[in-house]
Amino acid sequence: MSNYSHDDDHDHPSAWGPHDWEHGAPHNSWAPVIMSLGVGVFLFSFAGTFVMNEARNGTDFNAGSLPMILVGLSIFFAGLIVWWRQDYSFDGTYEPKATGVPFQNIDMRKVGMWIFLWSEMMIFSSLFTTYIRYRLGIESCQAILDNHSITSSGLPFSPGDVCWVPASYFIAGSHSESWTISLGGIGLPDTLVPGAINTFALIVSSFTVVMALKTAHRTDLEHDVRSRKVRNYLLATMALATLFITLKIIEWFFGFHVGPFDAPSLRDDHFSIYNEAYAFHGAGGHEVLEGVNLRLSASVFYVTTGTHGVHVLGGIIGLAYMSWKAHNGGYGPSNAVSIEYFGLYWHFVDLVWVLVFPAFYLY
Repeated sequence: MSNYSHDDDHDHPSAWGPHDWEHGAPHNSWAPVIMSLGVGVFLFSFAGTFVMNEARNGTDFNAGSLPMILVGLSIFFAGLIVWWRQDYSFDGTYEPKATGVPFQNIDMRKVGMWIFLWSEMMIFSSLFTTYIRYRLGIESCQAILDNHSITSSGLPFSPGDVCWVPASYFIAGSHSESWTISLGGIGLPDTLVPGAINTFALIVSSFTVVMALKTAHRTDLEHDVRSRKVRNYLLATMALATLFITLKIIEWFFGFHVGPFDAPSLRDDHFSIYNEAYAFHGAGGHEVLEGVNLRLSASVFYVTTGTHGVHVLGGIIGLAYMSWKAHNGGYGPSNAVSIEYFGLYWHFVDLVWVLVFPAFYLY
């Protein structure tokens, strides 16, 4: 005779939450599937949003893709809300463990987070190896100038030639001495300021998320005091992440015009994945050609930094929920590990930027 009872059932009937954790983890949750479907619809639709206009050497907005973009976002956020409804009731009373090798007796959520980060590592490894391959395989525009290779037109380039100009050429202001200001005797390119601030912001944000975890573990604090401190640390992390995204948008589209800092945006500098006719100036500051094709070097820069920016945006969305849950007393010593799992993701995002910054902004 079977001894099976309802209390042994680890698949609670409700897949939508709030969840009764005494019956085990909600293994029957559809939230990850729903979110993945939403992301897929969004990405496929977004790919057709901007189309090349050969006549004016620019881009046109395809409004026909907008409805499906909104559908994709709606599906994603619907899945996210389901996930949050299930998580909100989690108080640490039940933490499922892995049973198979090599993860036996390790928290299932920790296993899932590490597997997710491994997949993320493959994404960014692909982007970095693509950058290295193109950076080493395509001759730089400056090297062509230095070698004094002259074409039949009397110029070192033929119109439309592809050569590599690193993003740092624009960001570090190496093509215009007027973009360099002096602070305390140290020359600092104007356009490097947003990236430098962003690097500092992400490093500090890793500290604030660690402090949120440490505070959630503290048993010497009253529940309300502990919850308030955890919330504040999470909000500080979210504020720093928001600063990062804001400066990234300014750097790309609006330029940096604050006090003594006056630098154009990358768009105003014509560093675009659609621009096939850039006037390269060379190290001497004099114009040497109209018509250098920089689309490849621009594409690598925007795809890599944009992918990282999307991960920061995802962190902001997660931090918004976690701050709200902390405000309502949802984190304490029994379930502080939830903050730890998010921290693993956030430290990864921070580490990736530590590699992106010197590769694209300094070299």
